[in-house]
Amino acid sequence: MEKLMIRGGRPLRGTVQISGAKNSAVALLPASLLAESEVVLDNLPQLSDVAVYGELLQELGGTVQWDGESMRIDPSSMRSIPMPNGKVKLLRASYYLMGALLGRFGEAVIGMPGGCNFEPRPIDQHIKGFEALGAEVSNDHGSIRIKAAELRGAKIYLDVVSVGATINIMLAASRAKGATIIENAAKEPEIIDVATLLNAMGANIKGAGTETIRIEGVDQLHGCRHSIIPDRIQAGTYMIAAAATRGDVLIDNVIPKHLEAMTAKLQEMGVQVHELDEAIRIVGQPTYEAIDVKALVYPGFATDLQSPMTSLLTQADGVSILSDYVYNNRFKHVPELIRMGAKIRLEGRSAIIEGGPLNAAKVRAADLRAGAALIVAGLTAVEGVTEITGVEYIDRGYDFLVDNLRQLGADVWRERE
Repeated sequence: MEKLMIRGGRPLRGTVQISGAKNSAVALLPASLLAESEVVLDNLPQLSDVAVYGELLQELGGTVQWDGESMRIDPSSMRSIPMPNGKVKLLRASYYLMGALLGRFGEAVIGMPGGCNFEPRPIDQHIKGFEALGAEVSNDHGSIRIKAAELRGAKIYLDVVSVGATINIMLAASRAKGATIIENAAKEPEIIDVATLLNAMGANIKGAGTETIRIEGVDQLHGCRHSIIPDRIQAGTYMIAAAATRGDVLIDNVIPKHLEAMTAKLQEMGVQVHELDEAIRIVGQPTYEAIDVKALVYPGFATDLQSPMTSLLTQADGVSILSDYVYNNRFKHVPELIRMGAKIRLEGRSAIIEGGPLNAAKVRAADLRAGAALIVAGLTAVEGVTEITGVEYIDRGYDFLVDNLRQLGADVWRERE
């Protein structure tokens, strides 16, 4: 195992290129198996989750070829085989195989997914959608077994806004008979990205990005070529890191509209944010004002950026309150930040953060975004070297991390534990 070493106190300066969106990639890869011919996905991030998904598609009988940041997927020889264990346990987004396999083959047996374990995330809304489409769903010794003689379009109201359920229902409904309407759908850019791919494959999906999505099922989907959108969470993390170190960084290859909530909060703190067509420049300032932040479903402040934002708020003057209204237990980074000298107390789904300097320490990432919080904290610590273990979580969401940070002037490296 490896650990990440950071000697902080250096302002980040320069330009960083943002990769394709991880949260899109892990949905687009299973979506490709709905086609009957080759699908090419461009701008894929070089992440462990993406590599695992490529291996899962091969296990299903598909042919997968890497070509730089592109992947060629030939799903023509794929079949639905039970996948109760193995690699499906390594990532949360393996549940998208349920909707994709159900849509193409009418059946799926998938083990309960793994990934970051910061809070139980039930799949009841996914199951509700599959059953509404005519599938029978049962629990088979810890695996979810889904089968339908025929999928039929239906009107489905999601009791809670769920990105995963919205995408999973879209995947299955794209090849169902008749029309499906998803109400109270999630609006994230990654959902639009999946709908764009499916439509390029021959699907008929309208309204992605709004609370009502309409899908007219088709009998067959064909291959296509699709470029993945930039990763707004990766971009937001670099925006936070630039501000926390009082740096001057141009974050390139982004869609500024996807980051409007982050931009607004940084400006409220006193950070200079300059939006360009496909880039954002962050210019840090000597002092920042304490603010309140609420993590909400899109287009609100992203819950995936709540953790690194906690680290930035330790650099503000006064007391900030950060609340997460998406997940109420996503604060595993807080005890580690306290080890670094942060003054934070938790009250329900909120963290009360008193500004003050951070010190280097030995800390552990409990999940992907908690790891991002510790990186930001390590970059601001002015004395000593921060040692971060649990790097395998960080590698799930940030490719070329050490190279990018070094290019921006950070003193960071990896060591074997």
